[in-house]
Amino acid sequence: MPKILADHDAIREWAEARGGYPMSMEVPDGTRSRTLLEITFGQHMLNADHNEGPDQPTGGYSLVSWDDWFAEFDRQALAIKVRDEVPGVLDNDFEFVARESGSREPSAAARQPPPGSVEDPDTDADPRGSGV
Repeated sequence: MPKILADHDAIREWAEARGGYPMSMEVPDGTRSRTLLEITFGQHMLNADHNEGPDQPTGGYSLVSWDDWFAEFDRQALAIKVRDEVPGVLDNDFEFVARESGSREPSAAARQPPPGSVEDPDTDADPRGSGV
């Protein structure tokens, strides 16, 4: 079952254990710009031939400091959803999800039902019944 991470230390530890680096990209959004966040993995593989540090990824993203990344992460009230860890496997799949503003806890929409729950997050209760 996936986990929702909003704590900075937990996210950084999760990403760094998988060779992850924080990235961001400014994109035009009408009369202003917005910042897209990403985590890139495996940059050490690109550091061959005596390069001095992580290479800049293509596609408009730039590597940024964790402090800058988390400042934008909090401004956008985000969390990340990751898979449960499997011994011997470092899965780097994740997705951004919304969390409640002013909190490092995920929003109700981002939370998963508790283990063993019969609650289905994809269905809405219809107070009129099934209509049969």
